[in-house]
Amino acid sequence: MRLQQFVDFYNALSASNLADLSRLYHQDVVFVDPVHQIKGLQGLQSYFEHAYERLNSCHFTPVQQAGTAEQGFISWRMRLSHPAINKGELFDVEGCSELRWHQDGRIIYHRDYYDLTDMVYRHIPLLGWLTAKVKQKMAQD
Repeated sequence: MRLQQFVDFYNALSASNLADLSRLYHQDVVFVDPVHQIKGLQGLQSYFEHAYERLNSCHFTPVQQAGTAEQGFISWRMRLSHPAINKGELFDVEGCSELRWHQDGRIIYHRDYYDLTDMVYRHIPLLGWLTAKVKQKMAQD
């Protein structure tokens, strides 16, 4: 149930309701993704404020999930649109979130795993081409 509430929360999240993060996350939350390591709810709130300044849309579809009372794992497909990536057109990124809950029921640890190349680099003309060539070369060896 907690994992579905997590997905529902993120699918409803927008620039106008970021104050609701305190309902989901503990004050001392640690958030980690391929780009950031954030400690504390205030830092997480700032991160989302910056992210939602330019984000056109973002929706999560859960793929698989498993969990206990203390922690959970959920794989997801994120469909998003950002003006600086992929010419503002919708694209998908697959990833997984590792979540741990505090005794009070809020998330104390959140780590997202996803391929940063798939999310950002492949959409930058020269870098995307170079990344594709490197992947091709690695697959041949």
